[in-house]
Amino acid sequence: MLRIKYEQMYSEFFRVLLKVGFSQERAELCARLFAETSRDGVYTHGLNRFPRFIENIRNGNVEIHAIPEKISSFGAIERWDGNSGPGNLNAYSCMNRAIELAHENGMGCVSIRNTNHWMRAGTYGWQAAEEGCIGICWTNTMPNMPPWGTKESKLGNNPIVFAVPRKEGHIVLDMAMTMFSYGKIESYSMHSKPLPVDGGFDIDGNLTRDPKAILESGRSLPIGFWKGSGFSLMLDLIATILSGGNSTYLIGKNGGERNISQTFIAIDLAKLPEQNSIYRSVNETIEDLHSAEPVEEDGKIYYPGERTLLTRKENLEKGIPVEQYFWEQVLKL
Repeated sequence: MLRIKYEQMYSEFFRVLLKVGFSQERAELCARLFAETSRDGVYTHGLNRFPRFIENIRNGNVEIHAIPEKISSFGAIERWDGNSGPGNLNAYSCMNRAIELAHENGMGCVSIRNTNHWMRAGTYGWQAAEEGCIGICWTNTMPNMPPWGTKESKLGNNPIVFAVPRKEGHIVLDMAMTMFSYGKIESYSMHSKPLPVDGGFDIDGNLTRDPKAILESGRSLPIGFWKGSGFSLMLDLIATILSGGNSTYLIGKNGGERNISQTFIAIDLAKLPEQNSIYRSVNETIEDLHSAEPVEEDGKIYYPGERTLLTRKENLEKGIPVEQYFWEQVLKL
């Protein structure tokens, strides 16, 4: 597979963003967020997603000059409006503000309405952890998952992130409410490969590992079956309430995934007592996890985010593996 140096990928993203009208400062940050996503191995939401992002700019769904603005505040809770700006820039700004509030108050919560797809959800968990904060954030989406026991997609797969800072390596869980993100399903479909486990339903309502059948039906499988269905609903409701924005229901009525709602929470660990005890407890938990006997003889148990760090190191040394199709698309933009 073709590998591209991180710096080259960043430079191409930066070039294209300047061409479509971004200011230099905003182009630098946006290009970095996309390049770091592929650097860390989430190719479906980095390079592979970039051409679609540019398309959404050109069709008017993303306003490149829009800046999020604060609408109201309630102590350490703030409500912002994204004004249809770039989703990753809006999300980065909101988590940054939540971190500032956490440093002031111990905890900060920022919700935003009328924003766009934030690309890799885990980006904002890593962002919080780098600042010594527990990070929790989630988004709602267009309807792309059926409530358990139904045939129609009424819920979003509503990705959520949990992050815990740790000197030896941050612990970051990034997951959607479906067994597989739609980006991952599309990737398997493009390579004509079956999913490793059932990921959704075909048009006849049968569970399947066939990514093409799932894309055709639009019925992805909730994690934990009915539990994932309920989890998705609650995330949607809370993000909608806190932001004063659109629910998945209204996003679906508007057509296309835009003007969505998101919530960002940061908790400053430095404000808590017994710092040594906190880090000792976290490290003991990770050590115990690593000591679990693997199913496979040469297997290893990883905590969430551990393999990301390994992938990051490898891709910085060897270059980022890219799909030729998507790389050529970016070069032509």
